[in-house]
Amino acid sequence: MAAAPGGLKELPRRRSASQICPPPRRPMTLAEVPPGSENERLGVARDSMVQHPLIAKAELGKPRRSCYTLPGYDFAYGLYIHGADGGVPEAIGCWHSMKPKPPSPREMPRNYIAMNRGALKAGYVTAREYNLYRQSHDIRCSEDDESRFKKAPPKLPPDRTYGILARPSTPFFDLLQHRYKEMWMEQQRAIVMAQKVEKKKLQRRKIYETRTTLLRKQPPPVKSDSFWRMPHFQKVGPHLSTFPDRDAHNKAFSVYRSEIPVRCGPLAQGIYTTA
Repeated sequence: MAAAPGGLKELPRRRSASQICPPPRRPMTLAEVPPGSENERLGVARDSMVQHPLIAKAELGKPRRSCYTLPGYDFAYGLYIHGADGGVPEAIGCWHSMKPKPPSPREMPRNYIAMNRGALKAGYVTAREYNLYRQSHDIRCSEDDESRFKKAPPKLPPDRTYGILARPSTPFFDLLQHRYKEMWMEQQRAIVMAQKVEKKKLQRRKIYETRTTLLRKQPPPVKSDSFWRMPHFQKVGPHLSTFPDRDAHNKAFSVYRSEIPVRCGPLAQGIYTTA
């Protein structure tokens, strides 16, 4: 501690709440998940899988991450409500106590056995007569009738076994070591690797043929038909030639004849066909 000018000692600087209590760890992303950890995901994975509080698992030896983006330090949580009921002095001054209510009398169920017996003794045999007798003679069960099971419990054989059969013991060591999870993860990794290898084999083995490759290998035969001319113009030669020489003329017409099957139009000078 350094001495201030004038012989006075400086007071220790107090730390803020943000320095004493550091902020919680930010949410995890898939780029931060190492292979073989608790939060590893196979197949199609999204950042929301490791940022959901019910799905994300705690990291071993590290504090738990927060799955939500928290506001800054200047944010005030909660809502201050001004008391309008008098507070503690009013609660101490007049204590409102609830008075106990007397138990309501219990309504006993109807004793249909006694009512049917009385109707039979009176000579009633039809259902309508039985209903009229029950309306006029409402006989209820007594409390002694309901407690007959307590007085005389049912007789059971002495070798009777209560409960269910005990299931086999649980392998706690495998559960504590997450052995079943590791076995499942290894199986899933092997399945994914086998799918990738099979996909590569199929890509190398299969070569899809298109119309262009087929036409290059086996071009269709083209009929070399001359253009139609009127009879009185058949012996007249051309008056204009746009080709520099005869070789260029023959080369251009050979390309034109080879593209006739794949071009549209009556003169086969349109766009290429796709079907």
